[in-house]
Amino acid sequence: MGMFQKLKIGGTVTPAIDWELTPDLTFGTFESWGGRESVRSRVSDTERVYYFFVDAWEDVPKLCLMERGVKHAEVLAEIDAPVEMIQACVAQQGTSSLFEKSYAIDSTVKDWLITNVMESGDDSKVIPIIKEIIVEDMGEALVALADSDFSGAVTTLPREASYIQQSEVASLMKKWNFFEAEHNPEGSFANHLVDTGDGLTVVDQQTGLMWQKGGLDITAIRTMLRNIEKVNQEDYAGHNDWRMPTIEEAMSLMDPVQNSKGTYLQPCFSKEQPFIFVAAKRKPGGYWFVDYKQGRAFWSSGTIPGAFARLCRTV
Repeated sequence: MGMFQKLKIGGTVTPAIDWELTPDLTFGTFESWGGRESVRSRVSDTERVYYFFVDAWEDVPKLCLMERGVKHAEVLAEIDAPVEMIQACVAQQGTSSLFEKSYAIDSTVKDWLITNVMESGDDSKVIPIIKEIIVEDMGEALVALADSDFSGAVTTLPREASYIQQSEVASLMKKWNFFEAEHNPEGSFANHLVDTGDGLTVVDQQTGLMWQKGGLDITAIRTMLRNIEKVNQEDYAGHNDWRMPTIEEAMSLMDPVQNSKGTYLQPCFSKEQPFIFVAAKRKPGGYWFVDYKQGRAFWSSGTIPGAFARLCRTV
């Protein structure tokens, strides 16, 4: 049948429906956490494909429209289709594992969609799913940089990339009094965070570092290094010297009390970067990470799944 263009969702028209794509194929087609598209023609992060599937996670299965990208998955609409037809589609596919309740449509459902939705132009059967927009709580406003009364001595943390052995972690955390859930649970580094006023960054006057309030999306280490270069080329927040923090710099942000967002950070930092790359490697192999959700430092491969990033620069 090929592809069909006509499908309205709340007044907008989607690009082509892909009748060959199925829920199981998307896991092979899109390596969401690795950031590499391996089957089709190099789909970019911004490109989207659309397909129908049956959601059978509840007692009554539903026919849905999925929007999928390399690192994106969103159910856009439910289709008002005959329940008996959808139930029959699920039944003829046999049993599934406890963790798989999303099914490909069968030929009967496909023919019904073509006749009653795609070719008829009747968009009344397409029920958009309204996405709730949740604004992240960034905590109480920080003191503005211009109004800060900080007068203490700056704590200069190591700024060069390093090699760190597992046996060295505990002493490193204790040296700087960093909170680390396993190795130094009594630690508490005193920050002095102030607002720069640009909505993007904060400055820790205690360490002389400017930080992103948010950060970069999860990817493998090589891609992340390229993304950091791009951030600097684009003069993020008016600066071009952003870098990956050292493990000491990243740990300096660790707060001993988990906030309402579930991270060991001051609320002025986004929860969307729960664990980040740092400029530290392990011998004989591996990369170090700082995990703000678990309150710890750990090492692993830098490839899959990779990590997020929260960049810093020296003020």
